[in-house]
Amino acid sequence: MIEFYKNTFGWEANQMGPEMGNYVVVMTTESDKTGPLQKGIINGGFFDKTEDNQYPSVVIAVDDIREYMKKVEDAGGKIIDMEKPGEPMDIPGVGLYIAFIDTEGNRVSMLQPKGNDGKMER
Repeated sequence: MIEFYKNTFGWEANQMGPEMGNYVVVMTTESDKTGPLQKGIINGGFFDKTEDNQYPSVVIAVDDIREYMKKVEDAGGKIIDMEKPGEPMDIPGVGLYIAFIDTEGNRVSMLQPKGNDGKMER
């Protein structure tokens, strides 16, 4: 899969280990430690395919994950508990992550990139 996307789109990819679910991080655009340099552009990744995740996963970068968790719930969404109920998961070297269900039943995720203490650096 890594070779397919590299050869087809020129994307860089890095497969994480089993402790990270063999997730493949994909860099689709020029980025620094806080994420893509161009506003409105995103990077992405792939989970191992299972019955629970047969479809693409959308991850939205936010500057303050706890603020946006509250906004999700206030707008009618439901936070999916990860490691600790009501708390985002700390992905080492990446940032704080949480998934939620929107009002249409779609699973979406948010990530506060590492180094962002409430402010996105651009």
